[in-house]
Amino acid sequence: MILPKQYRCTHSPTCQCTRGHLSEDVLLLVFQHLNWNPKLVATLSCVCKWFDDFAKRVLWKEFCKTRAPRMMLDLQSSGSHCIDGNWRALGKLLIYCSGCTQGGLFNSTVQIPGHFVYRTRFSRTLGRSLLPPQCRTDVLYVSDPCEHLDQGEEGDVGLFRGIFKSFPTSRVRKVIINKAVPFHPSEVCPYCKAKLWSMLQAKIIPQSACVRLEAYEDCIEYFVCLNGHLLGICTLAPLSDSEEAVPSEDSNHTEKKQDNGSVKENGLKRRHSLLGGSDNGPSPQKRLTSSNQCDIDV
Repeated sequence: MILPKQYRCTHSPTCQCTRGHLSEDVLLLVFQHLNWNPKLVATLSCVCKWFDDFAKRVLWKEFCKTRAPRMMLDLQSSGSHCIDGNWRALGKLLIYCSGCTQGGLFNSTVQIPGHFVYRTRFSRTLGRSLLPPQCRTDVLYVSDPCEHLDQGEEGDVGLFRGIFKSFPTSRVRKVIINKAVPFHPSEVCPYCKAKLWSMLQAKIIPQSACVRLEAYEDCIEYFVCLNGHLLGICTLAPLSDSEEAVPSEDSNHTEKKQDNGSVKENGLKRRHSLLGGSDNGPSPQKRLTSSNQCDIDV
């Protein structure tokens, strides 16, 4: 049987769907009582275009402000409006790990499905360590890596995500444009569908990134989209109590001695496929906690 094509409700004055619709004030009170539950907000968005528009304008905004009030206040300070109109994308970024596909954005050999993260922490200090020295005045919030352990030859994979404050005026964006870094030919941001730049191809991933992410030095890669959303992958350096910690004189961390192993080799293959990386040994680090952070519970 052939079904006639149906269009989603636009909530026009002549639409039959308007009968029985709740007012925005009532919906606001209902979802406030539900503590802005993101799954219910997403479900409501699927009802009709009017509900979808209301969720994007109001509900996702309230969800973000409730879950990360200090972070949202900072992102909107100094006249910054980079997240206005993108509350749904930001809400998704706060609670959703996008995973990775084989041969996809990160040219990975493993398949990790996307999933909700019920508790995460975003840190401005961690974000600063992912920026090159000439761009340290930019503000970047980055989540702790979402750990996916024992991924075959890839070892322990960490996936992280973040958001720039005022990305259109950031130094990172200027550096990328000045270096004429091309967009990724096929992949787009999983949160807002905007085009992506590779910070690995721009050669602006600092050595401090492996320290804070507790990852191998040459196994880190991350992208930033036109809206300032950052998403990355790294191969986590396994730590054990038996390893000897060696203090470093020029940085506030401890270095760990351990064998390179096949995990490092596989991570280098991914880097070589994009940029012909170096063959220097790994630099596994002791795991640190970040200050200036924001905890988010779903």
